[in-house]
Amino acid sequence: MQWFRHTLKDQTPYYVFLAVLFLVGVVFGALMVNALSLEQLQDLSRYLKDFFVTVNQNKQGFADSQAASTFWDSVSLHLKWVGLIWVCGLSVIGLPGILVLNFLKGVLIGFSVGYMVGQYSWKGLLFSLVSVAPHNLLVIPVLLVCSVAAMTFSIHMIKTKILATRPSDGMLRPLLSYAGLTAVMMVLLIGSASFETWVTPVMMQWVTPMLTASVTS
Repeated sequence: MQWFRHTLKDQTPYYVFLAVLFLVGVVFGALMVNALSLEQLQDLSRYLKDFFVTVNQNKQGFADSQAASTFWDSVSLHLKWVGLIWVCGLSVIGLPGILVLNFLKGVLIGFSVGYMVGQYSWKGLLFSLVSVAPHNLLVIPVLLVCSVAAMTFSIHMIKTKILATRPSDGMLRPLLSYAGLTAVMMVLLIGSASFETWVTPVMMQWVTPMLTASVTS
Protein backbone atom coordinates (compact mmCIF):
# COMPACT_ATOMS: atom_id res chain seq x y z
CA MET A 1 0.00 0.00 0.00
CA GLN A 2 2.85 2.37 0.85
CA TRP A 3 4.52 1.56 -2.48
CA PHE A 4 1.26 2.33 -4.29
CA ARG A 5 0.91 5.68 -2.53
CA HIS A 6 4.49 6.56 -3.32
CA THR A 7 4.04 5.63 -6.98
CA LEU A 8 0.79 7.56 -7.26
CA LYS A 9 2.41 10.61 -5.67
CA ASP A 10 5.31 10.45 -8.13
CA GLN A 11 2.97 10.05 -11.11
CA THR A 12 0.40 12.67 -10.13
CA PRO A 13 2.09 15.43 -12.19
CA TYR A 14 1.91 13.16 -15.25
CA TYR A 15 -1.82 12.55 -14.73
CA VAL A 16 -2.48 16.25 -14.30
CA PHE A 17 -0.46 17.16 -17.38
CA LEU A 18 -2.13 14.54 -19.60
CA ALA A 19 -5.59 15.40 -18.29
CA VAL A 20 -5.04 19.07 -19.11
CA LEU A 21 -3.66 18.12 -22.54
CA PHE A 22 -6.74 15.97 -23.17
CA LEU A 23 -9.08 18.81 -22.15
CA VAL A 24 -7.22 21.20 -24.45
CA GLY A 25 -7.80 18.68 -27.23
CA VAL A 26 -11.52 18.58 -26.40
CA VAL A 27 -11.75 22.38 -26.62
CA PHE A 28 -9.74 22.42 -29.84
CA GLY A 29 -11.98 19.74 -31.36
CA ALA A 30 -15.12 21.66 -30.43
CA LEU A 31 -13.70 24.81 -32.02
CA MET A 32 -12.84 22.89 -35.19
CA VAL A 33 -16.56 22.60 -35.91
CA ASN A 34 -16.63 26.33 -36.67
CA ALA A 35 -13.88 25.83 -39.27
CA LEU A 36 -15.95 23.41 -41.37
CA SER A 37 -17.14 24.60 -44.74
CA LEU A 38 -20.83 24.69 -45.63
CA GLU A 39 -20.39 21.68 -47.91
CA GLN A 40 -18.74 19.67 -45.15
CA LEU A 41 -21.51 20.59 -42.71
CA GLN A 42 -24.14 19.51 -45.24
CA ASP A 43 -22.38 16.18 -45.81
CA LEU A 44 -22.21 15.50 -42.09
CA SER A 45 -25.82 16.54 -41.67
CA ARG A 46 -26.98 14.13 -44.40
CA TYR A 47 -24.95 11.29 -42.91
CA LEU A 48 -26.36 11.85 -39.43
CA LYS A 49 -29.89 12.17 -40.79
CA ASP A 50 -29.61 8.76 -42.47
CA PHE A 51 -28.04 7.33 -39.31
CA PHE A 52 -30.80 8.62 -37.04
CA VAL A 53 -33.50 7.30 -39.36
CA THR A 54 -31.80 3.88 -39.53
CA VAL A 55 -31.51 3.61 -35.76
CA ASN A 56 -35.10 4.73 -35.25
CA GLN A 57 -36.52 2.33 -37.83
CA ASN A 58 -34.55 -0.75 -36.84
CA LYS A 59 -35.34 -0.42 -33.15
CA GLN A 60 -34.20 -3.53 -31.28
CA GLY A 61 -32.76 -5.11 -34.40
CA PHE A 62 -30.19 -2.35 -34.60
CA ALA A 63 -28.41 -3.65 -31.54
CA ASP A 64 -28.35 -7.25 -32.78
CA SER A 65 -28.00 -7.24 -36.56
CA GLN A 66 -24.28 -6.42 -36.74
CA ALA A 67 -23.32 -6.74 -33.09
CA ALA A 68 -20.38 -9.11 -33.59
CA SER A 69 -18.83 -6.99 -36.32
CA THR A 70 -19.33 -3.78 -34.33
CA PHE A 71 -17.84 -5.37 -31.22
CA TRP A 72 -14.65 -6.52 -32.92
CA ASP A 73 -14.28 -3.22 -34.75
CA SER A 74 -14.50 -1.39 -31.43
CA VAL A 75 -12.07 -3.80 -29.74
CA SER A 76 -9.63 -3.43 -32.63
CA LEU A 77 -9.76 0.36 -32.49
CA HIS A 78 -9.23 0.53 -28.72
CA LEU A 79 -6.42 -2.03 -28.71
CA LYS A 80 -4.63 -0.35 -31.60
CA TRP A 81 -4.77 2.95 -29.73
CA VAL A 82 -3.36 1.42 -26.55
CA GLY A 83 -0.86 -0.56 -28.61
CA LEU A 84 0.47 2.64 -30.15
CA ILE A 85 0.84 4.18 -26.70
CA TRP A 86 2.65 1.06 -25.48
CA VAL A 87 5.06 1.06 -28.41
CA CYS A 88 5.73 4.78 -27.94
CA GLY A 89 6.61 4.08 -24.33
CA LEU A 90 9.25 1.55 -25.37
CA SER A 91 11.36 4.20 -27.07
CA VAL A 92 12.65 7.57 -25.97
CA ILE A 93 11.69 9.19 -29.28
CA GLY A 94 8.13 7.90 -28.84
CA LEU A 95 7.50 10.09 -25.79
CA PRO A 96 6.02 12.97 -27.84
CA GLY A 97 3.79 10.44 -29.59
CA ILE A 98 2.09 9.65 -26.27
CA LEU A 99 1.20 13.30 -25.86
CA VAL A 100 -0.07 13.55 -29.44
CA LEU A 101 -2.33 10.50 -29.04
CA ASN A 102 -3.92 11.91 -25.89
CA PHE A 103 -4.44 15.26 -27.56
CA LEU A 104 -6.00 13.61 -30.62
CA LYS A 105 -8.37 11.59 -28.44
CA GLY A 106 -9.59 14.82 -26.91
CA VAL A 107 -9.96 16.40 -30.35
CA LEU A 108 -12.11 13.51 -31.60
CA ILE A 109 -14.44 13.65 -28.60
CA GLY A 110 -14.61 17.44 -28.61
CA PHE A 111 -15.42 17.54 -32.31
CA SER A 112 -18.15 14.90 -32.00
CA VAL A 113 -19.85 16.56 -29.05
CA GLY A 114 -19.31 20.08 -30.41
CA TYR A 115 -20.89 19.25 -33.74
CA MET A 116 -23.90 17.54 -32.18
CA VAL A 117 -24.52 20.43 -29.79
CA GLY A 118 -23.97 23.02 -32.52
CA GLN A 119 -26.42 21.36 -34.89
CA TYR A 120 -29.11 20.03 -32.56
CA SER A 121 -28.76 22.11 -29.38
CA TRP A 122 -29.88 20.30 -26.22
CA LYS A 123 -31.05 17.29 -28.22
CA GLY A 124 -27.54 16.93 -29.59
CA LEU A 125 -26.14 17.19 -26.07
CA LEU A 126 -28.54 14.50 -24.90
CA PHE A 127 -27.55 12.24 -27.80
CA SER A 128 -23.87 12.81 -26.97
CA LEU A 129 -24.51 11.86 -23.35
CA VAL A 130 -25.94 8.48 -24.36
CA SER A 131 -23.72 7.71 -27.36
CA VAL A 132 -20.30 9.23 -26.62
CA ALA A 133 -20.05 9.67 -22.86
CA PRO A 134 -20.90 6.26 -21.30
CA HIS A 135 -18.13 4.03 -22.69
CA ASN A 136 -15.63 6.89 -22.71
CA LEU A 137 -16.04 7.19 -18.95
CA LEU A 138 -13.96 3.99 -18.88
CA VAL A 139 -11.91 4.44 -22.06
CA ILE A 140 -10.46 7.83 -21.13
CA PRO A 141 -9.16 6.81 -17.65
CA VAL A 142 -7.72 3.63 -19.18
CA LEU A 143 -5.88 5.64 -21.83
CA LEU A 144 -4.60 8.02 -19.16
CA VAL A 145 -3.29 5.12 -17.06
CA CYS A 146 -1.63 3.56 -20.11
CA SER A 147 -0.13 6.89 -21.12
CA VAL A 148 1.28 7.60 -17.65
CA ALA A 149 2.74 4.09 -17.53
CA ALA A 150 4.29 4.63 -20.95
CA MET A 151 5.74 8.00 -19.94
CA THR A 152 7.08 6.55 -16.69
CA PHE A 153 8.78 3.66 -18.48
CA SER A 154 10.19 5.93 -21.19
CA ILE A 155 11.61 8.35 -18.60
CA HIS A 156 13.03 5.36 -16.70
CA MET A 157 14.81 4.33 -19.91
CA ILE A 158 16.22 7.83 -20.29
CA LYS A 159 17.58 7.80 -16.75
CA THR A 160 18.96 4.27 -17.11
CA LYS A 161 20.35 4.18 -20.63
CA ILE A 162 21.11 7.79 -21.50
CA LEU A 163 21.71 9.69 -18.27
CA ALA A 164 22.99 6.58 -16.49
CA THR A 165 21.58 7.73 -13.16
CA ARG A 166 20.24 4.25 -12.42
CA PRO A 167 21.74 0.74 -12.74
CA SER A 168 21.45 -0.60 -16.29
CA ASP A 169 20.25 -4.01 -15.03
CA GLY A 170 17.05 -2.54 -13.67
CA MET A 171 14.99 -2.73 -16.89
CA LEU A 172 13.39 -6.17 -16.74
CA ARG A 173 11.14 -5.59 -13.75
CA PRO A 174 9.81 -2.21 -15.00
CA LEU A 175 9.24 -3.72 -18.45
CA LEU A 176 7.23 -6.64 -17.04
CA SER A 177 5.24 -4.28 -14.83
CA TYR A 178 4.60 -1.99 -17.79
CA ALA A 179 3.47 -4.87 -20.02
CA GLY A 180 1.29 -6.37 -17.28
CA LEU A 181 -0.47 -3.08 -16.55
CA THR A 182 -1.11 -2.51 -20.25
CA ALA A 183 -2.56 -6.02 -20.60
CA VAL A 184 -4.98 -5.37 -17.71
CA MET A 185 -6.04 -2.08 -19.31
CA MET A 186 -6.69 -3.91 -22.58
CA VAL A 187 -9.06 -6.28 -20.80
CA LEU A 188 -10.96 -3.29 -19.42
CA LEU A 189 -11.20 -1.87 -22.94
CA ILE A 190 -12.77 -5.11 -24.15
CA GLY A 191 -15.41 -4.61 -21.45
CA SER A 192 -15.92 -1.06 -22.68
CA ALA A 193 -16.34 -2.33 -26.25
CA SER A 194 -19.02 -4.75 -25.01
CA PHE A 195 -20.94 -1.87 -23.41
CA GLU A 196 -20.51 0.22 -26.54
CA THR A 197 -21.85 -2.62 -28.72
CA TRP A 198 -24.84 -3.91 -26.76
CA VAL A 199 -25.88 -1.13 -24.37
CA THR A 200 -25.11 2.13 -26.18
CA PRO A 201 -27.35 1.36 -29.21
CA VAL A 202 -30.30 0.74 -26.89
CA MET A 203 -29.69 4.07 -25.16
CA MET A 204 -29.41 5.78 -28.54
CA GLN A 205 -32.84 4.47 -29.50
CA TRP A 206 -34.34 6.46 -26.61
CA VAL A 207 -33.09 9.73 -28.11
CA THR A 208 -33.14 9.26 -31.88
CA PRO A 209 -36.93 9.76 -32.26
CA MET A 210 -36.49 13.38 -31.13
CA LEU A 211 -33.57 13.91 -33.50
CA THR A 212 -35.39 12.25 -36.37
CA ALA A 213 -38.30 14.60 -35.86
CA SER A 214 -35.87 17.55 -35.87
CA VAL A 215 -34.12 16.66 -39.12
CA THR A 216 -37.29 15.77 -40.99
CA SER A 217 -39.30 18.80 -39.88
